Amino acid sequence: MNRLLHLILICVFAAGISLYAKTPQQSTPADNTKNNQRDRDTGRATADQQKGNRSDVEITRQIRRSITDDKALSSYAKNVKIVTQNGNVTLRGPVRSDEERKSVEAKAADIAGTGHVKSEIQIAAKQNTKKNP
Repeated sequence: MNRLLHLILICVFAAGISLYAKTPQQSTPADNTKNNQRDRDTGRATADQQKGNRSDVEITRQIRRSITDDKALSSYAKNVKIVTQNGNVTLRGPVRSDEERKSVEAKAADIAGTGHVKSEIQIAAKQNTKKNP
């Protein structure tokens, strides 16, 4: 009986820990309101406007592969939006530094051609990783 009670307590304790671990522990809620409003601007290229033609899809794929294969780039740079319309590429999103911005732009220009790349890349502010006591 004593073993059964211990086993039940252990199971309840383990279930409680796993539920706590799955609960989001984010102190500041994510807020993409400004980005979402910016993306509603009909004058700016968005991913849903990209045509499904083979040449545009191939250009986008080659640029994405070139960016993701570069181990020196941050995850921000690897997630830049690439929109190709009639051979013209628009790059949008944040990167961590001016060097990353130039690198992503150069990769796109190598594939699509220098005059066919429009950059709307921003440099993201670095987050403060120190926690104040």
